[in-house]
Order: sequence, then C-alpha cells, then structure tokens
Amino acid sequence: MRKPFFLIFIILALSSGCSTFYRILNIIPSHHLRDVVFEYESVNSDYKFYYPDTTHNEYLRELRTIYGLDTMTLKYKRDIDKIEAILNWAHKQWTHSGSNMPSKSDPLTILEEAKEGNNFRCVEYGIVSAAALNSIGIPARVLALKTADVEKVKYGAGHVVAECYSKELGKWIFIDGQFNVIPVLNQIPLNAIEFQDAISKDFEALKMINVNGELSKVEKENYISWISKYLYYFDIRFDNRYINKVSTNGKPKLMLIPLNADKPSVFQRNGKIDYCIYTHNANDFYQKPNKE
Repeated sequence: MRKPFFLIFIILALSSGCSTFYRILNIIPSHHLRDVVFEYESVNSDYKFYYPDTTHNEYLRELRTIYGLDTMTLKYKRDIDKIEAILNWAHKQWTHSGSNMPSKSDPLTILEEAKEGNNFRCVEYGIVSAAALNSIGIPARVLALKTADVEKVKYGAGHVVAECYSKELGKWIFIDGQFNVIPVLNQIPLNAIEFQDAISKDFEALKMINVNGELSKVEKENYISWISKYLYYFDIRFDNRYINKVSTNGKPKLMLIPLNADKPSVFQRNGKIDYCIYTHNANDFYQKPNKE
C-alpha cells in the first residue's frame, strides 16, 4: 500500500519543480527569510578580536604593492568609495566556481592561482576582499553565513562574504565579493544583521550598490531572494591577522545565533562545527576593531 502513495508523492513533488522537491527531502535549504532576534548586552570582555597593523604587516604590504591597491584607491576620500573599488577589483579576479579550491587559502596564493586561470568559491572572494581592505587600512574580516537548517540539508547550507569597518561611519559593512554588492538603507551601508532586518522591514527602501552605482530592481530582487536564506547564523574569526594568530578558549571563531535558536554542531549532515564559541549578543559580534 505504501508504494503507490510514495510514487504519488514523488510525482507531485517533481511537478512542483526540482528545487521544491529537493527542499522537501532536505537536500537543499529552505529559501525563506527567517525572523531573527538578538540580544544587545554589554560586551563580553573575554571576546578579543585582532586585526592587522597595516603599516608593519609584511604580508599585507606585499599584497598591496603587487596589486597596486594603494594607487587604485588613492583618488578616493570616502571610505565607502574605497570599499566599493576594492570589492569591484576582488570580484573581477576570477569567475565563480563552487567546486574549485586553491592549493592554500591565503590571499596571495589565491590571486596567483587565479592569474593562472583558476576559478574559486565564495570563500576565496571573502578572503581576498577582506585582505585587500586590511592592506589599505580598512579593518575587515571574513564572514561565514549559515542557513537555519544547516544541520539537516546536504548541500548549499553556507555562503561566505566579508565585513569591513568604516571609521568614518563608525560601523561594520557587509560586502559580497562573489556578487559585487553592498546593501544600503537610507544612504547608510549595512552590516549583516542590519541587512537581514532591512529585508523584512524596509524592502522597498533597501538598495544594492557597487562601484557602478545602484543595481536594478530585478538584480536587487534576485540577489535578495538568493541571499536571504543565509542570513541566520553568522561566524567570524577572533584573529584576523595573517601572522601570530591566536584563539579564544581554544576556539578560533565566534558564532552569533538568534535567541531561541539551536547551537549548530553539524554542517550539512556530517561536517563538525566544533570551532565556535556561541553568543546571542550582537554587541559581542560587532565590537569596534582594535589593531594588533
């Protein structure tokens, strides 16, 4: 008796589209934006973040010199203009490939192998754009995003972007190197959780920008439709330098999780998430950066 019912289920699922069918089977994530709430308490003094001293960091000096990043951004006065220029540059270094990885995950290796014709993942866009911004004195970090169903699905549970800190604006800014996009609301660039909030509360006023100006309505809607599912769990490294790295209580990363959400311990069914300290406090996550 079960076989006919199962066949009917398969036929109905397939007729509603492959994506829907895969979501039903928990193969790929649900595409829905989830409501999230965080705490905004006093910062936990145990959570210390490290960002590179651009002047004395030899690795970043080499990156800046080889790729002329100082020259590229010299004409700009505003932080946001420099950020847009660096993001656009990083975006153009290769074409996205979700399956190819560099031999090493440092920015210089990634860029050298990209020059040889290799294409890389969202991860590498995040690494390169963050490093390039750090090299010109704008603190930046790689930001990993995870879906609410990160433990259950088999594929597509994560995306990687970056965030950078504008001293001029006094805030963190979300930047996506793979898509060359920055979210802005009322002329203020947003961090990741502000972006998530704006999608649900201020969609019409929300804009997507890059060095070429504002994205079209269709481009905006397509990007937001795709990115929304990833704006649930957020994690960053405590140490964002390229030498002398340290961890906090043996864990290299801090994960921001919504109130009443589970602490994920598995990535895509079998990958261990055992590298994070967890917090509900957005103020822990968005501390003003201090250099090494």
